[in-house]
Amino acid sequence: MRPTPRMHQQHRRVDRSALPYSYSTSAPPATGIKLRHLSLPRRTTNHPPPATHHQGSRLVVYFQQPSTNAAAAAMAARQSPLLALLACLAILSAAVGVASADSWLYEKFSTDGTVRTDYDASGQQVAMLNLDQSSGAGFNSKELYLYGEFSIQMKLIPGNSAGTVSCFYLSSGDGDDHDEIDMEFMGNSSGQPVVLNTNVWASGDGKKEHQFDLWFDPAADYHTYTIIWNPTNILFKVDGDVIRCFKRYADLPYPSSKPMALHATLWDGSYWATQKGKVPIDWSRAPFVVSYKGYSADACVSGGACPAGSARWMNKQPDDAEWGNVRWAETNYMRYDYCQDGWRFPQGLPAECSRS
Repeated sequence: MRPTPRMHQQHRRVDRSALPYSYSTSAPPATGIKLRHLSLPRRTTNHPPPATHHQGSRLVVYFQQPSTNAAAAAMAARQSPLLALLACLAILSAAVGVASADSWLYEKFSTDGTVRTDYDASGQQVAMLNLDQSSGAGFNSKELYLYGEFSIQMKLIPGNSAGTVSCFYLSSGDGDDHDEIDMEFMGNSSGQPVVLNTNVWASGDGKKEHQFDLWFDPAADYHTYTIIWNPTNILFKVDGDVIRCFKRYADLPYPSSKPMALHATLWDGSYWATQKGKVPIDWSRAPFVVSYKGYSADACVSGGACPAGSARWMNKQPDDAEWGNVRWAETNYMRYDYCQDGWRFPQGLPAECSRS
């Protein structure tokens, strides 16, 4: 049930020149620290005036050495403004260092619509996508990838989020033969579970959904969502646990040759998202906000080398414990399985449904 057109085809472009600093292509500092102008006092001396007396025709001048305590005090007075300046610079440098170390959004992505940024208490950058009646929002990777492990933490819309769709997905584009790997969170009426829709598109065929009711409140805190894509299978993980494995078969389409960009989007899916489109967005609750942080991509960049240690995910297949977790998710929380939908496939279920 791929939404058409995609969010980024629906929203209006934004004139970045009119936007506040949080939309700039360089991340703001992690704190509100400002380097103030420091007025340094003039250097003075506490030395006592010289003592003099005559020896014959010569005038002898004796400079009295200040006491140890007086010398120390004078040194401290001279150094304190400099120390204050150095301390201020050190604090500012540390703060900017924390921000730049985790300023992933503008370094790795372009943005569409209303996207704001902030930093949490630990220094992690948080990207907030905004949905209102005028526009959805999203961010799109500057790099294209061919296989990798992609992970992000998300905090979804609290309360009544019916009709909204929050996404974390890979796509080769919007052509008829495109490839795509989806994790889509379909909004809910208050009190109902949020549905996670996982899907795989290969050469334009995307009727391969597994949908799960989330077993926790995804708006109460951040949870981690991961896609592992390699030549053997595609794994979908929630908080480190595998909930689905889409296997590759040599005679069936599989995303293996088209580099894909990574996207995160928030858009109006009223026609589709909640109870098959029966419950639209309540715009009186807008704007709707989804927060993302902790992004990581350990992946092969298209046209470049794979990163060191990529065998960890490149050769990854579920072990027995992970297959047990897949069965647990299917038994307790699966809402929809395309391989059980004979009405949708009157000519017969897709070939992979009959294979183990």
